Amino acid sequence: MITTSDLPDTIPLFPLPGALLLPRARLPLHIFEPRYLAMLDDTLKTSHRLIGMVQPREVPDGEADRLHSIGCAGRLTAFSETEDGRYMITLSGVSRFRIKKEIEGFTPYVRADVDWGGFDRDMGGPEQDPFFRREPFLDLLGRFFEARALSTDWDSLKEADDELLINSLSMLCPFEVGDKQALLEAPSLANRRETLVALLEFALHTGEDGTEVLQ
Repeated sequence: MITTSDLPDTIPLFPLPGALLLPRARLPLHIFEPRYLAMLDDTLKTSHRLIGMVQPREVPDGEADRLHSIGCAGRLTAFSETEDGRYMITLSGVSRFRIKKEIEGFTPYVRADVDWGGFDRDMGGPEQDPFFRREPFLDLLGRFFEARALSTDWDSLKEADDELLINSLSMLCPFEVGDKQALLEAPSLANRRETLVALLEFALHTGEDGTEVLQ
């Protein structure tokens, strides 16, 4: 198990719109671009095997701050290679971080000096949400899934613990990049649940195309 003392000062970054990773959650990824294949090869040579998932900002080309400042690092815990040289990997969320400085030019992918301070809770055990009311939450979620023609394993959702349920839905629901970033930056599980509820309610109010739905 990785500990706080194992966290490196510099990690590779994988900017991927909409791909949210949270502490203690798992994110499957398909790696095929040459620069990220190189990143994977380099990561496998390290002792920590950490890759930082980060959301790109929606800014015009050429502007600074192309990436959001807060991301989440995941430890490479599983990978398999396809016959054509691509990889299927799994990252297990370890801790959020704040980008101090991007490092370019030495590798085909972006690396960054990062600060792990302020996210000590990420390295502990699962969080609890004592004010979580599961039944009305699942009712709201059911209406969202029905409106978006989505399906899920409801039995598994009902049995999942609070953190697994809230974090999995935060990662899987089809929200915009800015919304995913808000879920990532939520300081506690309760805050993330509140943000998730607000996003679900807003989506039901506006409709899939962003236009307001008359109630």
